[in-house]
Amino acid sequence: MIPKTAIILAGGKGTRLKETIPGLAKVLAPVNGKPFLDYILKYFMEAGIERFIFSLGFHYEQVTVFLEEEYSTLSHTIIVEYVPLGTGGAIKKAMEHSGENTLAVINGDTLFKVKLNSMSAFHHMCGAECTIALKSMTSFDRYGEVTLNRDYSIASFNEKKQVSEGLINGGFYILNKRLFDENVFPEKFSFEKDYLAKKFKQRRIFGVRQEGYFIDIGVPEDYRRAQEEFKQER
Repeated sequence: MIPKTAIILAGGKGTRLKETIPGLAKVLAPVNGKPFLDYILKYFMEAGIERFIFSLGFHYEQVTVFLEEEYSTLSHTIIVEYVPLGTGGAIKKAMEHSGENTLAVINGDTLFKVKLNSMSAFHHMCGAECTIALKSMTSFDRYGEVTLNRDYSIASFNEKKQVSEGLINGGFYILNKRLFDENVFPEKFSFEKDYLAKKFKQRRIFGVRQEGYFIDIGVPEDYRRAQEEFKQER
C-alpha cells in the first residue's frame, strides 16, 4: 500500500541559486515556464499521493500564495520554520501533523520519478524503518556514493569524491513513523548526517534502485539543464 501523505522539504535558502533566481523561493524556480514545485506536485498526485505537508522557511509567503492560487483544493498543511530545524528536525515536526504511519518524504529541489507502488511494496515487505530511493549515476563528485548489502540494506554512505559509476541518495524516502520515533534526536538535526549516516547499521534502513527521471536543481548548471530537459519532455 502506497503512502497517501508526503512531506515536502522546502525551507532552504537556495544559496547556490541566489543569483540565478534572486528573491524567489527555490521550489518556485521557473522551469520551462512553470514553478518547479508544480512538476513535483503533479507527478506525485498522479502516483497516488493525496495529501501534502509542506515544511517551509525562507520566502514561505511566496509558496503559501502559490498554493492558494494554483492548488486551492489540494489537501495540505503548511508548517513554517521560523528557526531552521535542519532536514531531520523539519521531518520530525511535519510528522506530528499526520495520523498515518507510512509517509513519503520529498526534497523540494529534486524531482525523482520513482515507482511508488513497487518501492512501497518493498518497504513493507522488509519491515523497513526507512527506504531510500537510489539513482544510478556515472562520473559524479557532487553526491556521496551509497552502497548496498545483498539484502538491500545500506552497507555504506561514502563521502563526496569523484566516482566513475555508483548509486546516490535521490532525496526521496518512505518512512515508518512509529519506528522512526523510537530514535532520540535534538530538536535541530540533519536527516542525512545524524540519522542515515549514523544509524544505518543499527536501524532497518534499506535502499531501492530506481531508474526514473532524476533532476536536482540545487546548482545553476543543473537548473539550466532542467530547462532543456523539461522542454523536451513536454
